[in-house]
Amino acid sequence: MAWPVQFLFRGLRTVGLVLLYYVFSIGITFYNKWLMKGFHYPLFMTLVHLGVNFCLSALTRRAMQCWTGKPRIVLTWEDYIRKVAPTALATALDIGLSNWSFLFITISLYTMTKSSAVLFILFFSLVFKLEEPNPFLILVVLLISSGLFMFTFESTQFNMEGFIMVLLASFIGGIRWTLTQVLMQKAELGLQNPIDTMYHLQPLMFLGLFPLFLYNEALSLSASEKLFRVTELSPLLYSLMTLSVGGTLAFGLGFSEFLLVSKTSSLTLSISGIFKEVCTLLLAASLMGDRMSKLNWLGFAVCLCGISLHVGLKTYYSKNKVPSIRQLSSKSSELQLPLLRQNGDKCEDSAADEYNDEEEEQEISLH
Repeated sequence: MAWPVQFLFRGLRTVGLVLLYYVFSIGITFYNKWLMKGFHYPLFMTLVHLGVNFCLSALTRRAMQCWTGKPRIVLTWEDYIRKVAPTALATALDIGLSNWSFLFITISLYTMTKSSAVLFILFFSLVFKLEEPNPFLILVVLLISSGLFMFTFESTQFNMEGFIMVLLASFIGGIRWTLTQVLMQKAELGLQNPIDTMYHLQPLMFLGLFPLFLYNEALSLSASEKLFRVTELSPLLYSLMTLSVGGTLAFGLGFSEFLLVSKTSSLTLSISGIFKEVCTLLLAASLMGDRMSKLNWLGFAVCLCGISLHVGLKTYYSKNKVPSIRQLSSKSSELQLPLLRQNGDKCEDSAADEYNDEEEEQEISLH
């Protein structure tokens, strides 16, 4: 009787963690889109999110230090500027452009276009020799590219400016996750824990995005009644509260991804990410009124086939001990980080005995 109970408990735990991941991931997408309808300052919103993430990650680090009694890693200024800054800049531009695009495009077009990030991650992983050349990668690229073309072809709600923003964000996202993998696999830096990585990235991300905010939004925001020209206190508090909620959702997303992978496997996260895209499009069509033709749905299905093929190939090579990703030199047993997943993620290996059978699967796949 103990075995069925244990199996049921693990199943319920996995379902609960997947639902928690869905709440934060889908929630922040719809929340940012809703917020952009009345608050047309996406870069400022992103800066607030970064500030909230930094505060929450700092508090989490303090709690972890008190719980374990071990001091958390603090990088030297030389390592911080030389090794963390490129990753922080790419991450800031990826998130900033993604949020900016919500001013112009629908959630469905955003979700579909961000799926193309897999193509750019594949490209940069080959450039940085993190991925072994594989003939099946050509099929993956063709499926995702053709699916994206069919989805955007004759779309009634297509916006070129927003589409280019998301496509550029996906391109930068390929650089971002490649650099993130390199950063987190350098054992000498000690950034295997995603909370430590978030803590070190946020300040440089803020500084990297701030000049773009000054150029594009600072003047209009200073004259806006949303923040600086308020005549009453309640609208100001409302704006700050809504912005802070988005930051909390962003932090919760990263933390829920960490919990899901550390308690299950990266394969669970990858498969969950595929179904999350389906849920996002269905909700966008029913709640936000996004209009999609049969050709658009067909393009989405073809794109999902490409992503599913990639996940399946990664799992096959992992189980047959022919990994397609070259592991960087690292002696850390806390983390093995693969590069490619559709939806950006990072985690710390749980190192629990129950996962020894899935040692090759205990890697984080990045979006």
